[in-house]
Amino acid sequence: MSKRIPGLYKRGTQGIWHIDKCIKGYGRLHESTGTSELEEAERYLIRRLEEMRKVTVFGIRPERTFRQAATRFLLDYQHKRSIARYAQSLKILDPYIGDLPLRQVHQGMLESFIRHRRKQGMRANTINRDLAVVRRILTLAARLWRDESGLTWLETAPLLQLLDCDDARKPYPLSWDEQARLFARLPDHLREMAFFKVNTGTREQEVVGLRWEWEVPIPELQTSVFVVPSDGVKNGEDRLVVMNGEARAVINRQRGRNPEYVFTYSKGQPVDRINTKAWRRARKEAGLPQVRVHDLKHTFGRRLRAKGVSHETRQVLLGHKNGQITTHYSAAEIIDRGSGESELDG
Repeated sequence: MSKRIPGLYKRGTQGIWHIDKCIKGYGRLHESTGTSELEEAERYLIRRLEEMRKVTVFGIRPERTFRQAATRFLLDYQHKRSIARYAQSLKILDPYIGDLPLRQVHQGMLESFIRHRRKQGMRANTINRDLAVVRRILTLAARLWRDESGLTWLETAPLLQLLDCDDARKPYPLSWDEQARLFARLPDHLREMAFFKVNTGTREQEVVGLRWEWEVPIPELQTSVFVVPSDGVKNGEDRLVVMNGEARAVINRQRGRNPEYVFTYSKGQPVDRINTKAWRRARKEAGLPQVRVHDLKHTFGRRLRAKGVSHETRQVLLGHKNGQITTHYSAAEIIDRGSGESELDG
């Protein structure tokens, strides 16, 4: 029976072999082999030792697959509320580029993925979201992530071109009747988020990720606002969310359910999206299969315009740009329709 290569030990209930070995000129190598089979673990260790030798002797960058980079990305950004969407994109991409070395991931290697998604009927915006995740990972690998020798994971990030969005669907603002039909068919937790969204113009991720710690009381107006930090906002700026009477009522109904997140399921678990099977079923039953979650934001914008709210104030309220805080508060009084539903009817 051959002697086991030094530096391997079993760990965990599944008996996965791990490496713990000091390498001259490199330092300590400490990582999982990902297998419970000794022969596979030894082959993995031999390959890693050869990679380390090339790094220390020749300065050659170790080969890493896109799947390894994707795994690191998900671990590094697991605290983000959008992590579920990133994970979904990477799951779809994995059969196409998961096994490829990072240096081989480029526009040409993504063409089969793009064609497949097109055949599935996916629009350019949807495909672009997947491509944007790839671009982000390659950029991090080339600029930020470094190994123990100080080498980046990737020498240079390739240029990835997103698709033209000529097939983008036109906005579909809802009438009051359409809103009533749709919302009546939504489960309670989605209905509450939809009411808040259509009355504040917030984006989907801003709603599902809304936290109580972002609420700021305004005693002189007997109300409060939410300030969404820039890392959760599309334009990269802090987002001030002003609430009318409807939105405030929604928020008050959520109090006490979860100490961290505003919107949750009935038992208090956080929600990660509005665009679920329940949403799609409700819009179909309401005879509105073309309506997207983002159309609630368009509905809010159209009603502001119909009410005569200025373009500058609309841009601020919709989160397209920041403005003076007093502008927000005066706009809050304008758009607050209280108990009169027709006040913002376009």
